[in-house]
Amino acid sequence: MPVPRGQTSRASVLGLANERFFPAQGNAAMEHEYAESFRRRIAFLGGAAASAHHKFDILAISGGGEDGAFGAGLLCGWTDAGTRPVFELVTGVSTGALTAPFAFLGSAYDPGLRDVYTGISIAQVLRQRYLTAALLDDALADTAPLFETISRHVDERMLAAIAQGYREGRMLFVGSTNLDAQTPVIWNIGAIAASGDPRALNLVRKLLLASASIPGAFPPQMIDVTVDGQPHQEMHVDGGAFAQLFLYPASITVARRERLRRRQTVASIEAYIIRNARLDPDWAAVDRRTITIAARAISTMIASAGFNDILRVYHTTQADQVGFNLAYIGRDFSEILASPFDQTYMRALFEHGYTRARRGMDWAKAPHFVSGSPPTPG
Repeated sequence: MPVPRGQTSRASVLGLANERFFPAQGNAAMEHEYAESFRRRIAFLGGAAASAHHKFDILAISGGGEDGAFGAGLLCGWTDAGTRPVFELVTGVSTGALTAPFAFLGSAYDPGLRDVYTGISIAQVLRQRYLTAALLDDALADTAPLFETISRHVDERMLAAIAQGYREGRMLFVGSTNLDAQTPVIWNIGAIAASGDPRALNLVRKLLLASASIPGAFPPQMIDVTVDGQPHQEMHVDGGAFAQLFLYPASITVARRERLRRRQTVASIEAYIIRNARLDPDWAAVDRRTITIAARAISTMIASAGFNDILRVYHTTQADQVGFNLAYIGRDFSEILASPFDQTYMRALFEHGYTRARRGMDWAKAPHFVSGSPPTPG
């Protein structure tokens, strides 16, 4: 039974006050979480003096399906270049949500990240259903194999490491879409991991799968919740239905902007954005058929939404004097995806991202479609 109309914000999964946030309903709860995490981080780093001298590094990883191999390769190459920082904040959507825990935990988890994006086959992601599934079922494919793949990597050891990162004042967020309520949800994976609740591990696995569940292609994930002690279920799908990436709400840094206005000292922050897609238009000859035209229009809207997400993050970081660093698939990568989760394509794209990062990443300091910005990488 779905959560009753208007009760979404009152629904609880594990009973934690900070287990998730609803940005469409205001950011007060998230602002509190950021403040508490910052307090824990400063205490872990050694006191108030650390806030003025420590550089804070934050990372957002976008959706992109198989193109998530680019971000995975970039992270592994960044490690081998010896310049990859420890991130205070990591956010992920869709395939970026699958990458985010590995990015959050650092180089020790690079072998698993490499395996997910170079060793995976379509059989480890989905099982095709009959054509009648388009009319009679909740999706064209069954993603039980992907849940098994996630579970193989997201184990008790990883959950404990995420919990430790949370206690050290670091944050790991992933986004999903609640279809019933038609609202974005940001899940506080660190708080869930640190809760000690025996349901936490399975919940984290389901949330990662939910964030990557493309509506129609993959089944939605049903999340058990309670409202006033009564059980209900929420239907969650790909977070990309609302945003392909997110970093932090602009309201979080109001105090920082005020300090900047008064020319007071603020902590140094570098933001890194990995877009698992291209930024240049993907030209194609479109057949004059209804389905082809509709599919092309949808892909165009998705690309446009991705541009807008990057612009939103860029302008927020500029207002906050936060360093902006953007990576995306360049024009120099010419492989074509021949079939879903094609290993040859994903391995080549992983290597593309790895090589660029290993030699010294050519981060763009502004989106190329912003007036006066530098040329695109590649």
